[in-house]
This record gives sequence, structure tokens and C-alpha cells, in this order.
Amino acid sequence: MLFTAFIFGLVSSLHCIGMCGPIAMMLPVSRNNPAKKVFQILLYHAGRLTSYATLGLLFGLLGKGLYMAGFQQRLSIVVGVLMILIALVPERVFARYNFSRPIYILISKVKSNLGQQFKRSSPDALFTIGLFNGLLPCGLVYAALFGAIAMQHVTLSIAYMILYGLGTVPLMSAVVYIANFLSNPFRSKLQRLVPLITVIIGVLFVLRGMGMDIPYISPSSLNLFVKANANCH
Repeated sequence: MLFTAFIFGLVSSLHCIGMCGPIAMMLPVSRNNPAKKVFQILLYHAGRLTSYATLGLLFGLLGKGLYMAGFQQRLSIVVGVLMILIALVPERVFARYNFSRPIYILISKVKSNLGQQFKRSSPDALFTIGLFNGLLPCGLVYAALFGAIAMQHVTLSIAYMILYGLGTVPLMSAVVYIANFLSNPFRSKLQRLVPLITVIIGVLFVLRGMGMDIPYISPSSLNLFVKANANCH
């Protein structure tokens, strides 16, 4: 299922154009030195990937506990269903419920510190902007984290989130260069693809948990059981 992470990140970046695109457009990068500008953009992405990897580690530890308890198949089904719900339920419905309330103070500090970093153009500032950007609330990042939880090992969870982040790099980098050419109607058309791909990936997770003995997509319950036992020795 790791291959879905990069694809999901690539598609999620269509959504990122509207949500995090303004942050990328405002990056304090060099306007006269192309090589320096590329390096600065890479520093920004390195910060984002660091945040995603850290989140992958934390949620991977949670997923490992559930995996060792023998819930790997049911967990995969739950993850798939949650991904599908995130894709199909309008954002305004989620907005009625402040899921971030318990960590509202932390998020406020992240946003405040993020704003301060735009006043500087040093390497550490660009890395920090990416770091904070990766921690901002985002429904699609939550969906990716559900995928990370369903991985069988912590290292795979980290890899899942890194691959997800790498999938967002191409378009988020392009935004810095072509910001003036991305009209709002065009962004809206691109974002329409996001729910469709999210549902497809959610379905793949559901199939994986159903143990239908489909190679690479839905391994049989017996194969999962054998693998789980093998990892315990």
C-alpha cells in the first residue's frame, strides 16, 4: 500500500494549491538568483517532510500497537471508510465540529510562529516555515495519517508519510513559479479530482482489510495471520 501514499500526495497537492498554496507563494525566496531559489524551496519542503515523518512516527507507534493486538485487517477497513468519509462529507459539515479544540492553543502558536518566519529569508527560516506548514490542520493530511496507522511497522508508517509529502512537492514547487497563471476557476477544476482519488485509495484499504486473496491488493486472511506470527518471533 506504500505506492498509494505518493499518488495520494500528488493528488492532494491539487487541494494544497488552494489551502497551502498562498504560503508557498509568499515564501521569502530569492527573485534574482535561480539556483538559490531552488535551494530555498527545497529547504521549505525538507521542513514539511520532517513534520510528516514525525507524524508518521507517532501514528505508526499507535498503529503498531493495534497491529500486534491482531486488529490489522479491521483497522485497514476502518481507515478506508474514514478516507471515503473525508472525501465525501462536505468540509462545512466538519467545520461545525471543532476537532482541533483540544490542541487549539498549540495550533495558534504554530500559526503565530509561522507568520514571524516570513520576515526572514535565512535557511533556518525557510526550513521552519515548512516545518510549521506540515503541522497545520488539513483533512487530507489526516486521511494520510489514517493510512500510516494501517501500516504494519513504524518504519512503513514513516515511509508512508514521507512518500505522501514527496507527492506534494512537484506541484507545490511549481506554485512558486506559476502563481500568477493559476486562476481560481482552474484551481477549482483541479480540486474536483481530489475526492475521487481519495475514495479510490479508501476502497483499496477496505479491500486490503477484507482478505479477498487478491495479489498485492487484498492478501488473504491466512497470509496476514502468517506474517503477523512471523513478526512475533
